[in-house]
Parts: sequence; structure tokens; C-alpha cells
Amino acid sequence: MRIVVGIGNPGREYAMTRHNIGFMVVDELTARYNVSFKEKFKGLIGETIIGNEKVLLVKPLTYVNNSGHCVLDTVSFYKLSPQDIIVICDDINLPLGKIRIRKKGSDGGHNGMKSIIYNINSEDFPRVRIGIDSPQYDMVSHVLGRFTEEEMAVMKDSIKKAADSVECIVKDGIDTAMNRYNPD
Repeated sequence: MRIVVGIGNPGREYAMTRHNIGFMVVDELTARYNVSFKEKFKGLIGETIIGNEKVLLVKPLTYVNNSGHCVLDTVSFYKLSPQDIIVICDDINLPLGKIRIRKKGSDGGHNGMKSIIYNINSEDFPRVRIGIDSPQYDMVSHVLGRFTEEEMAVMKDSIKKAADSVECIVKDGIDTAMNRYNPD
């Protein structure tokens, strides 16, 4: 079993914001696999099969900075290891729309990743980071700001590629996904 966690903030006021790109990728996977969600473990949880693997799609309802609470509850209930988690999040250190897949690593300054690492006590889980560019003004306004129409045109393609990369990780492994989707 795998858990695919999209980091984001619940509520309409945060929909389509840069910080919610993880939710948007989970929404893309939800549409592909016709998944329905239940509220459980401090998040919205949906179940599907990708390839031959059972996959839980997870959207924490604990807000970005506390994403780890939902992830810990889910991982603990199903008795899974950190390597069974795939986290999708935004990254201000990548150009708009660029995808970077890693097997493990630090939080990269992302508070949602920091919360997950702290709560599960491990950095050893795959992650798919999607570039949202560096802030031109203050950080909070940038990550909680909505994409412009031009930016959203770029991001729609990136959301699909990120969902493709998650499918690739589940079906073919992290190394194949990194070779196929990481920029040169």
C-alpha cells in the first residue's frame, strides 16, 4: 500500500493558491481514478488502485503547517513505513511549473514538509516538488496568492505531469520516475 499526500490548505479561500498545488495534483489523480473521499485521520482520504498497488490519496485538513499530524495518523493506522509515503508540495526554489522528484531529503524550508518529517521522525520518503517561483514580495503573500491566468496555463501541464510522475513512482519505482520526470 502507498499513501499519496498532497500538501495544501482546506477551504475555498485557499483553493487555487500556490501553496495548494499538492491538493491540485491529488485532485487530478482523483479525477483519473474516480475516487471518493471520506474524512478520516484529520484529512480527506480516498482509496484507489494504481497499477497493482492499493493507494490512499490524502488531503490533510490540518493546514499546511500541521500536515504531519494527518500523515502520522494515517501511517500509524496502516502500519506503513516512511518509504510508503509520496508527498506532493510546492517549492519556491524551483522555476514555475518545474517538477523535481527525490527519494528523500530535508524539508527545503517548506513548513508542511517540516511537519511531516517531525511527526513521522524520518526524511526517508519520496517527494514530488512543483516549482512556484521565488516570491517577488513577501513569502506569505506569495504562497497564499493565486496563480495568474498565464501561470495557471503553465501549472495545468505541470499538475498533469506531477500526477503522471506519482503513477510512475507507484508502478515503476522512484528511480524510473526521477529519470523520466526530473529536468536535465
